[in-house]
Amino acid sequence: MTGLMSADILAAASGGLVGLVLGLIGGGGSIIALPLLVYVVGMPSVHLAIGTSALAVALNAGASLAAHNRAGTVRWPCALVFAVAGILGAWFGAQAGKAVDGQKLLALFGLLMIGVGLNMLRSGTAGEEDFERLSRSNISTMGPWLAGTGFAVGLLSGFFGIGGGFLVVPGLMLASGMPLPNAIGTSLVAVTAFGLTTAGSYATAGLVDWRIAGFAIGGGVAGAVLGTRASVRLAGSRKALARIFAAVVILTGLYILWRGVPALLAGWGG
Repeated sequence: MTGLMSADILAAASGGLVGLVLGLIGGGGSIIALPLLVYVVGMPSVHLAIGTSALAVALNAGASLAAHNRAGTVRWPCALVFAVAGILGAWFGAQAGKAVDGQKLLALFGLLMIGVGLNMLRSGTAGEEDFERLSRSNISTMGPWLAGTGFAVGLLSGFFGIGGGFLVVPGLMLASGMPLPNAIGTSLVAVTAFGLTTAGSYATAGLVDWRIAGFAIGGGVAGAVLGTRASVRLAGSRKALARIFAAVVILTGLYILWRGVPALLAGWGG
């Protein structure tokens, strides 16, 4: 009983940290959900942690989406094209991820974290003047870009069991010229859809811990509220905070990769 309570508390705290990061800098929080469940909560299976984190991230993203929609930052036509194509990619990605050894998958995830952190350090923003809204007149040119990018991002999201907001945001900016504030709000449609798709795939295989997910979601909602409030006060420091978080992501990725090198080497040797 004590062990269960300890895991519940750690899950709530982990979810709170993810939500805090999402609220504070507008993205990137989901990338730390998996290592928190594996190394802090101590979930016994990497695949169980993936399914659980996917559900928690999806529902937390859905809560954030409601707030962004009220603020008018969501561009729904672009969001729907991107998300629908990405759902298909996420389903295929989840099927592939479940077939990979858990420790090898975690090591590959470490590599992804390093790449994401480096990209966060050098990422820029687009301007409102570069954004062309999706319409009947440009659906034939912009639509394939949105759908193709959405499918690719969904594939990675499903494979690693992550929301993928750090990939969705630049993907939307690349495919449509969307400015960063709108890309953040719009990305939450895809993050929610990809997470639910991945979680559904893992749940059918019995790879979701509903109790841990519940505590992580509860903590995430509280963390997101605190992070959103803090972001208003620290608006001038958001770039610095994002760079600090990027450094943490890189260091965490290096640690995960170091732990997973034997599994990768064993796989290549086999």
